[in-house]
Amino acid sequence: MATATAPGAVRRRRPWLRIFISGLGLWVLTVVVTFVTGNPNLVPTLVLLGSFLVPVTFVAWAFERRDTGEITAELILNTFITGGVLGVLAASLLESYLLHPSPGLFLGVGLIEEGVKLVALAWLSRRLRVKSIRDGMILGASVGFGFAAFESAGYAFTALFTEHGLSLMQVVQTEILRGLLAPVGHGLWTAILGGVLFSPSTRDVYLISDRLVAAYLGVSLLHALWDSMHQIALVLTLLLTGTPWQYNLLSRGYLPQPTETQVELSVFLDWAGLMLVSGIGIIWLLVLWHRAPRARPPFAAWRVPTGRPAAAL
Repeated sequence: MATATAPGAVRRRRPWLRIFISGLGLWVLTVVVTFVTGNPNLVPTLVLLGSFLVPVTFVAWAFERRDTGEITAELILNTFITGGVLGVLAASLLESYLLHPSPGLFLGVGLIEEGVKLVALAWLSRRLRVKSIRDGMILGASVGFGFAAFESAGYAFTALFTEHGLSLMQVVQTEILRGLLAPVGHGLWTAILGGVLFSPSTRDVYLISDRLVAAYLGVSLLHALWDSMHQIALVLTLLLTGTPWQYNLLSRGYLPQPTETQVELSVFLDWAGLMLVSGIGIIWLLVLWHRAPRARPPFAAWRVPTGRPAAAL
């Protein structure tokens, strides 16, 4: 006779932690062997392991916290891969045709990418019978992390090619940086949108409500600030410590070369800005998560026939 597994037992085993530790070990081993042998055939393994390790780990962590039985491993895998690939492809097409170098470039990127991920999430989850806010956040995170994984793979592959030839060190540095920043990027923003999208959980269809539009615009703004933070930090540095000749170049539309001291201040402001933007997103996510009502168990949806006691069912 099979015995039921206690809910806490699954969490104590922490499969997400095993995924991360084993994946990290394989990635480090791949880095070492690639550097020792110089075998270019290992580059795809290096890129894929490094790009997918953190996103897959966080999706596994989020899956343990699902609110209903509607969220299956198959659905998580589908949203991660399908949502991620469709999001990257659609965003690439739209950005190529609609965006041009301008002050509003980063805001346009945020609006397009968050819009594409939101549409992908709504399409892939349209057949769910119960739409729990927390499940929406988990599925949103899955789409976002899938987008981040495929996008990081592209950045890592591009970093391989430099003016001085192929650079494995650039690949490793790119994957480490994007791996560290992945939890407070695409996955975070789309998780917020997923929670808001699933808010009218009693309806069979999604509604384009004022709250959803406001969340979409807010998340897109955070996305734009994140992407443009390097430029914002540089401009702030020049405004605070700029010299007359640098102001002269700025007035003519040129970006002057910063001094060593200005570079240090710019880096500090860059990271401080990223921490501020990510902090706003994390607080928003936590408030949405803790205020979300827990989904009722399946038997709560059964209707008791009129005139008959519940015990008769």
